[in-house]
Amino acid sequence: MADFGGQDLEGFRSEARTWLEENFPQSLRCDASAVIETETSAKPTGDVALWKERMGAKGWGTPTWPPQYGGGGLSRAEARVLAEEMAAIGAPNPIGGMGVIMFGPTLLEYGAEEQLRRHIPPIVRGELRWCQGFSEPSAGSDLAGLSTKATDMGDHWLVQGQKIWTSGAHLADWCFCLVRTDPSKKHEGISFLLIDMKSPGVEPRPILLINGATPFCETFFTDVKVPKENLMGPLNGGWTIAKRLLQHERQGISGANAAPGAAGPGNVPGPALDELARTYVGVDETGRLADPDLRTRLTRHLMEARAFQLTGQRAAVENRSNSGPSAVSSVLKNVGSWVRQERAELAVEILGAQGLGWTGAAYSDDELGTTRAWLRGKSGTIAGGSQEVQSNIISKRILGLPEATQAR
Repeated sequence: MADFGGQDLEGFRSEARTWLEENFPQSLRCDASAVIETETSAKPTGDVALWKERMGAKGWGTPTWPPQYGGGGLSRAEARVLAEEMAAIGAPNPIGGMGVIMFGPTLLEYGAEEQLRRHIPPIVRGELRWCQGFSEPSAGSDLAGLSTKATDMGDHWLVQGQKIWTSGAHLADWCFCLVRTDPSKKHEGISFLLIDMKSPGVEPRPILLINGATPFCETFFTDVKVPKENLMGPLNGGWTIAKRLLQHERQGISGANAAPGAAGPGNVPGPALDELARTYVGVDETGRLADPDLRTRLTRHLMEARAFQLTGQRAAVENRSNSGPSAVSSVLKNVGSWVRQERAELAVEILGAQGLGWTGAAYSDDELGTTRAWLRGKSGTIAGGSQEVQSNIISKRILGLPEATQAR
């Protein structure tokens, strides 16, 4: 590819447009939603697999990542142009998941060269799935209280313990995991370990959720041997890495950088709310929604959603000088969770009686999907750090407020 260096953006736009026209399969232009892959979706086949293979080989699924590891090597400006051209023809990015959103950016910052060369290329190509081994039954909001331990056995680590809410662990190839390597210290006794999920002693058990899905697992580690070279960062330095990764996670969960209607963690599927309302509620003689109260609340929600998206874009621009997300990701995570939950509530309300279905021919797939997404979305204000945790981060790291003291 020509080296535009961020200068000849129109030249790059022409190249991107030509490449997309030649490589994005025609069959997917009618059903682009089939492209989006999550931690729990089936492996792609047909044209979806072909599109993923082409984007992975080009490196444009991770457009700004270093080219020496397979990334696109684009500037931020070029990446925005690429995103615009992909949106123009309805071409979603088929390369995603925790490896791209959370682990990859953190590995690029903290990983050893050998770890970068081993793990980044498969992430860029979308070949392997990663899961997150952070939360435990007794270490949720107080993550630093985790007890899963890794014992130094000389030539390897021996891991024992349990994790909870590990998304897609039953389908994952690898796990980035927080383990305790020094029981005498809390935050300073945690290390960051990379665990092959096919290792003997690793047992993920799917958890059935209220919406009928099983995206989460409880994961058990029983005498799991992990090579010494799988320690990422310094021994007992895992908490610093974990905090950075959580910033990437919150930025990703917030959906602040997603295009309108784009799929992503916690996003609600289905048509735009205004289109949904016109179909199920109807319009008056002037073409406005027939229900004035719903019209007001829907307008307010759409304004808030747009303001949130613009705020996310502004934060992304500001992050360039910081080489990644900051504590502002906690603001975006909270607001993004609220916006998605409000959207889900409005969608179910608009459906009326058709939003009460669970199964059966009386309900369309979109109607059933909307109801189940509404149920699933209730966890959005807990996943990735609860609202209360994010509020504490905002108060301390952004507003500079003192620690709360208990009243005597």
